[in-house]
Amino acid sequence: MSTLTSFKLLSFDVYGTLIDWETGIWLALQPLLQCTPSTSSLTKEQVLHAFHDLENVKTPGALYSEVLASVHPRLAEKLGCAGPTPEQSRQFGESVGMWPAFPDTVDALQRLSKFYKLVPLSNVDNKSIAQTNAQALAAVTFDAVLTAEDIGTWKPDRRNFEYLFEQVEERFGIQKRDILHTAVSQFHDHHPMHKFFPEQKTAWIVRPGAIMEVEGEKKWDWKFDTMGEMAEAVEREAAGGKV
Repeated sequence: MSTLTSFKLLSFDVYGTLIDWETGIWLALQPLLQCTPSTSSLTKEQVLHAFHDLENVKTPGALYSEVLASVHPRLAEKLGCAGPTPEQSRQFGESVGMWPAFPDTVDALQRLSKFYKLVPLSNVDNKSIAQTNAQALAAVTFDAVLTAEDIGTWKPDRRNFEYLFEQVEERFGIQKRDILHTAVSQFHDHHPMHKFFPEQKTAWIVRPGAIMEVEGEKKWDWKFDTMGEMAEAVEREAAGGKV
């Protein structure tokens, strides 16, 4: 039976797990939402659902910043706002690198780095995640960073996880059985991992209060509300206690 400390590497979803993407999107959309009294009174939940309906249709091979930029004018139209300028849409697309980390993220990753190699597996582009790593996650050192731009497909595609396994073995000599995939998204991470690789283990970071959590069956081997809670469990197990 696997234990938390039996793994050698943690792979991560970033935006939603480590980075508070809902708050990031909400803040980046504020200039657009001030266009009329009716849009300025929309709730965060209403805006995120409207955004998600448009953002969820991705173009294969497109960079995530480009996807966001293309969503921006369509969201304006859906909300009844005047169309933004191309420059405003570009700025929205490039806001990813400015999104904030959850309060527990940096400390938790620093603690977890004492036990594992840390490797993000993200659906964003290289420029966006580099900005995130230089700002919100500047105090964290990752051992490798894998993105959809490198892979050419988006999670939940099987190829993204195969790429993770290949890169980890090639760079560190670590087998896939020694990887614990850690993520908030059931749709993008847990369901495909358990479907395509039933022997793989995952840790679900719930992030209570998240607006965009998908309904339906939940799959996970370990479950924690936050990354901080996971770090505490690992430290407790390493010290000989129960998780």
